[in-house]
Amino acid sequence: MTTTRGETPLDKLVDLLDLETIEVDIFRGKQPNESAQRVFGGQVAGQALVAAGRTVPSDRPVHSLHAYFLRPGDPSVPIVYEVDRIRDGRSFTTRRVVGIQHGKAIFNLQASFQLQEDGNEHAVAMPDVPEPESLQRLEDRMAPYADELGGWYTRPRPIDVRYIGDPPRVAKDTGYREPSSQVWMRADGMLPDDPLLHVCAVTFASDMTLLDSTLIRHGLAWGTGDVLGASLDHAMWFHRPFRADEWWLYDQESPWTGASRGLARGAIYTRDGHLAVSVVQEGLIRTPR
Repeated sequence: MTTTRGETPLDKLVDLLDLETIEVDIFRGKQPNESAQRVFGGQVAGQALVAAGRTVPSDRPVHSLHAYFLRPGDPSVPIVYEVDRIRDGRSFTTRRVVGIQHGKAIFNLQASFQLQEDGNEHAVAMPDVPEPESLQRLEDRMAPYADELGGWYTRPRPIDVRYIGDPPRVAKDTGYREPSSQVWMRADGMLPDDPLLHVCAVTFASDMTLLDSTLIRHGLAWGTGDVLGASLDHAMWFHRPFRADEWWLYDQESPWTGASRGLARGAIYTRDGHLAVSVVQEGLIRTPR
């Protein structure tokens, strides 16, 4: 994500999530200034959720989203998001969002928002892991690979990412083979006090590392020529409020891969141990022959 002088990668992300209103229920999302071959899936999901959220009263936070990536996005042109107000009920509000480029749908999202209510509570406990301050930032961890992929591994990012185990590229060299991955994350700077922005920032980040767990078991890594991948669908359930600019643990595992696809599950915990978000994603995982 290329930045201009005085502008941080997080500033750029906040700007990316600030959609332009074209008409009622129609929004336009800009693209980052970078030489990507296709649009990052987390960007489209985050922007689409912004579009949906702007048509819903602020006292109804999002509680779930389900999305499909239909076509590779073109990073050279903006994305238009059309919102369909499917339902406005007494407790739940439902929105459908279609992302469009060149007259074709590239992305489809359905999100549900709920009036806040009390109820019985339980949650799986957060695993015992090292504190984020004891771990290296991703760009430092990947310094030995700085010359690969045009410096992609070590470039500045809007999200501070700290792996507890080995990232796929490192695991490829060390031989680590468990189909799981644990990562501390947070926005790399302070965000405004807008709950929708925090939710959309985590939605953006949730697509950054989740499919790692589908690769590590097989000794594969992104960008090495060993594997071609893309997000196919993405689902999230939001359980409690959180701040994206405070540390959160992303506990990820892959229960299955096959048929050139991989399934990954993630649990996002706040630093004080509360389960905040559950995530499931399936990705295209092809190994060139």
